[in-house]
Parts: sequence; C-alpha cells; structure tokens
Amino acid sequence: MGANHAEAPVLEALARYQSLEELGFTPPGHKQARGADPRARAVLGDAVFLGDVLANGGLDDRLARSRVLTRAEDLMADAVHADHTFFSTCGSSLSVKAAMLAVTRPGHRLLVGRDAHKSVVAGLILSGVDPVWVEPQWDAARHLAHPPSTAAYERAFREHPDADGALVTSPTPYGATADLAGLAEVCHRRGKPLVVDEAWGAHLPFHEDLPTWAMDAGADLCVTSIHKMGSGLEQGSVFHLQGDLVDPAELASRADLLGTTSPNVLIYAGIDAWRRQMVEQGTELIGRTLELAARTRSAIEAIDGFHVNDAEDFCGPGLAAGLDPLPVVMDVGGLGTSGYRAGDWLRAHHHIDAHLFDHRRISTQLTHADDERTTARLLTALRELSAHAAELRDAPEVAVPSPADLRTDQVVLPRDAYFARHAKVPAAEAAGRIAAEMITPYPPGIPVVLPGERLTEPVLKYLVTGVEAGMFLPDAADRRLTTVRVVAES
Repeated sequence: MGANHAEAPVLEALARYQSLEELGFTPPGHKQARGADPRARAVLGDAVFLGDVLANGGLDDRLARSRVLTRAEDLMADAVHADHTFFSTCGSSLSVKAAMLAVTRPGHRLLVGRDAHKSVVAGLILSGVDPVWVEPQWDAARHLAHPPSTAAYERAFREHPDADGALVTSPTPYGATADLAGLAEVCHRRGKPLVVDEAWGAHLPFHEDLPTWAMDAGADLCVTSIHKMGSGLEQGSVFHLQGDLVDPAELASRADLLGTTSPNVLIYAGIDAWRRQMVEQGTELIGRTLELAARTRSAIEAIDGFHVNDAEDFCGPGLAAGLDPLPVVMDVGGLGTSGYRAGDWLRAHHHIDAHLFDHRRISTQLTHADDERTTARLLTALRELSAHAAELRDAPEVAVPSPADLRTDQVVLPRDAYFARHAKVPAAEAAGRIAAEMITPYPPGIPVVLPGERLTEPVLKYLVTGVEAGMFLPDAADRRLTTVRVVAES
C-alpha cells in the first residue's frame, strides 16, 4: 500500500493539540501565548506561540507512541526516493556536520571541494578530520568557482586512497551543479560514500527540467535546506540517505550529538507541509516558476548594463555540469559599478533584497512563491538602477586574484590552527603567517581563508580591498580586517 501524501502528521498533530485544549505544565514558558509580551504577540501573531509546543510531551506523548515525527520523515523519504530521511531544526549548517561525522572520524581523511560552505569547515574544526582539498573548476574570466570535476575527485582518491569518502557542494549558491552521477561512480568503485551538500537544491526532486538531484544521481547522503528554495521556515533542514555505505543509526546518533534537545515544532511543521505541497502540486508550481524565470531573465538581459548568466556562461568543458535557472545571476559590470553598490542601492531605493552580491554580480533567487507581481517590481527596480548607474560608478576596485593566487597552502590541520594560541597582527604584515580563523565573504559563505592556511599577499589584498568596496566578513575577529588572527609564533 503506497504512502498517503495527503497526510501531514506534524500539522495534524498540532491541530489536534489545539482542538483538545491540552494544558502543559512544561516548557515553553509562554504557555500557548498566555505569558508572551503583548507587544511580541502584536508583531508575531498568536499562531507562532500556539504552534510552539514540545515535540515529546506535547506534539506527541512522552514515548512518541504516535510516531508523529517518524511518520513525517517516512513520507518525505518516499517523496524523494530516499531510503531514510531525518528532519533537523538547526539548519543545514548542523546537518552537514552530522553527515561528515557519519562517514569519517577524527584523524581520518575526507575529500572536500574547496568551494565548500563555512559550515563544512566548522565541521572539520570540531571533528579533527584531515581534509583533502579538491580544487573547483575555475572560470578565470568571470572570477567564479564551479563544483570540482569528476576527474579532480578521481585524482584525489588516487593520491589519498585512505580517504573515507568525498563531499561536494551542488548546486552552488550561483546555481551551478556537479556531475553527481559521475562522482558517485568514482566513490562507489572504491566502496566509499558520496556526501552532497545540496542546501540549495530542495526543489530539484520535483521537476524533470531541473538538474538531477543527489539521490537520483546515486549519492549516498545529502543535506538540503527546506527554507532556501522551499516553503519551510528558516533552519528547516533534512538529511536524505540511501544504500548501505552509511549506517542510518550512526547518522541519527551524530545528528543527536550535535542537535538541540528542544527542537522547534514550527520548523518540523514547515518541512512537513512543504513535502505535501510538492507531492501534490510541485510539478505545476515549479513548472510555472521556470517559465516565469525564463521571461524574467530575458527582460533583465534587455536592460542596459546587465547580463544574465545562463548555461552558455556557466556550463561546458572545465566548467559546471548543469545549471539551475532559478537563481538569476546578473553581471552588473556593464553598469560600471560593483555588486555591493548595486545591492545596497536596490535595498535603499526600492526595498528589494538581493540574494547575494560580489565585486561584479548580484543574484535574485526565484521560487514558486514568485509571480508576475514580484518580478515586475524587480524589473522596475533594475531598470531604475540602470538609469542611475552614473551615480554608482567609481566604486572601489577589488583586487581579485587569479585562481592560482587565490589558493593558499594548508600547513596545519584546521582544528589545530583554530585552537592554537593566537595573535593579532596587522593585515599588512600577515603574509607568510598561518591563519587561526576563517575569513569568509558573506554571502555566499565560502571561506577565502581557513585556519591552518598560510596567508599570502594576493589573498590579503583581495580581502582588504573587498572590505573597502563593501564586502562583509562576519566571522573575522576584525571585520574591517585591519588585523588578522594568526597562530602565535613560539
């Protein structure tokens, strides 16, 4: 008997809790909004508080006998052709750490694409895993990294046959995808698991015109954020697992080790609802969004100074294997300004927030929530931006290094460097020193400097000029980068 995807176990349990007027002498202390500050209730609405109940001893009984969460996870696994699915309320930043620890262990090696998100690096620091960095495919002309090639992972495994597995990021925040089927074959030929950080790919299983997603491509374990391209609330994340190379009990244990013991049921409800929505309406909703994206891309391309990056720009030999068209990546170099200034102008003058921005690009992601009204407002703002481009020129120039100069050598394990005694030195004097911190332009959150890497003049110049141009470095001890945290010399 097939799964009943009309069910939404978490949502239905919440409705039942409220209809029965359950009275809890338990956390949360606001107790169904009664104790919440009226000013908070006025802004947030009572629905937020009414849906905020304990998972066990609230949503379900103390022994979870109704299997509310388990049934919701089983329905999600069925929807996306996975063997097992686990929900997380701590975002994919936690999920990817748990996934890493399920396939490797302290002191062991793991192949990792060097375009990984900072959460992957945090996992390396916490675990003591020794990363074997796999170089992305660099588009030197556009100063952009795409997922590493199958050949690069094959070469890394030949050089490090003891590696426990491989991790790749696909799609990237720019929508570029890896050859996941090829990478799975490289791993499985050696009996090693492939982990995919698919945080930006929650929608991929639900329309045939989107790039192939991790489970269908043969990956063993993937992590996806329901809140990024789906309808979930912020921090809603899932693990999907298939095959026998990763023990589901081990994965559940690692997630339990890192996760909260007080999960937010509202986040579970958002994941549960998204699954039902996609099974019932996903093809229609995403199909309509793809058509909207195509029209929007064409309209932006017609605006003076804009170029919308498409598959012809991002895909091909030495580049990405595929492209998700819903992140609309715009090169604003023709406007004579930077993505930082363009993004700030859009927010200040039109109250529009771009998804990401760098020295020459902005990106606006489209989802099934968009329509002609939202894209019309975007197009109006972009046309106005083009008309006011002269006001935004003479932006500070970012000294972007070549791909070769951007890469620094790892000379100490990330964990050892991060926890080592450190010192602060002026950025102008930091070349040659070993970094003791991550330095990450955000968004998209891909570290330029990792703990344990030897700092170089081109990288430091890139970051210093980037900050002057508007780059945001949230994890640097000194966000203005007048100083850098380095391993202290004995």
